[in-house]
Amino acid sequence: MADEVKALWGQYLGNLQRHPLRTKAITAGVLAGSADVIAQKLAGAKNLQLRRSVLLMLYGFCYSGPFGHYFHQFMNKLFPPSQDSKTIVSKVIVEQLTSGPWNNFLFITYLGMVVEGRPWSSVKGQLKTHFPSVQLNAWRFWPLVGLINYKYLPIQLRVLFHNLAAVCWGIFLILRAKASVPKLATA
Repeated sequence: MADEVKALWGQYLGNLQRHPLRTKAITAGVLAGSADVIAQKLAGAKNLQLRRSVLLMLYGFCYSGPFGHYFHQFMNKLFPPSQDSKTIVSKVIVEQLTSGPWNNFLFITYLGMVVEGRPWSSVKGQLKTHFPSVQLNAWRFWPLVGLINYKYLPIQLRVLFHNLAAVCWGIFLILRAKASVPKLATA
């Protein structure tokens, strides 16, 4: 079993080297879809909503993976290649004040409008009500992820680590959104 895992990891790293953007996009898509399946099960779904999971896979594939790829390249250009504490903390602060809020806003909007098919007025109300607490919780979770990412991981693995953490965060956001959307009464 360990040999198979080692071989798969080697293939992954090879693909990451040869096709970094594509590999990060596919990885983000698979992980986003997995997060949704896990969230559906945790929420007590008897039958999985595959359309929903596919839409979240598309979000990961089309947005999360590519965004992370280019964002980490940008951060390496913005800050000198250094492992000193000041540089690492500066990267985390920039990440938390820019991409963090933007990614939460975009995910909540995409989840509401595209995945759940709600109108903008409903999503806007949910953003107004829940975005501040979501962002405060994000600032409790993501800085630690950023510190680990910038301190211990090479640039080519940062998107993978970020997406693994995003599985947990995505489950949190999906369950939170599900709990905050009023159920329609059926006659």
